[in-house]
Amino acid sequence: MKRLPRGRHGLPREFVAQHQRERLLAALAESLAERGYEGATVSAIGKRAGVSKSDFYKQFESKDACFVAAYDDAVAQIREPVLAACGAEESWAAGVLAALRVLLEGLAAEPARASLVLVEGLRAGRGIYDRYQAGLQSFTEQLRDGAPAPPEGARSPEATDEAVVGGVAALLSRRVIAGETERLPELLPEIAEFALTPYLGAAEARRIIPG
Repeated sequence: MKRLPRGRHGLPREFVAQHQRERLLAALAESLAERGYEGATVSAIGKRAGVSKSDFYKQFESKDACFVAAYDDAVAQIREPVLAACGAEESWAAGVLAALRVLLEGLAAEPARASLVLVEGLRAGRGIYDRYQAGLQSFTEQLRDGAPAPPEGARSPEATDEAVVGGVAALLSRRVIAGETERLPELLPEIAEFALTPYLGAAEARRIIPG
């Protein structure tokens, strides 16, 4: 995010404060990706954001508070376009495919955000882990909504939906840790088959997944 002009600029104080906050959130994610949690100090975050330490503490009482805000913001930035893509399709399967495509492309385009949510968030303690689980639950509910009964006819148990979403998250996390974030869109056929097979059967899942 670009910094504001130095000196007198006539911008409203509230706008400046919000702009600083957004820069700090982005800077924290980038610092975490480069330095890890211990190395991402308040000074390092502020320097990257172009925000003084005193202004940092006007926004957040601590690095931990900044981390929580950055995490929540990152999850929202991921969730909104994914759920919108899903809801824009007429069929359930097409919605799942669209959501996965947007998810993978969005993570690949923002490696620092991907690392914050899928890697650093799992290392940050119980509070963030609870947020991580809540995020997964929102996707689980979306996956289950409108899902067809599997070929055998009986509706899959809720644990199936949780296993699918959790499995996708775990796979993506491993790829991010391995430094392969920018290649995540290449996984669409594999991940889509994994997600759709419990509901459609393997043959039908493969049929509708683009080659």
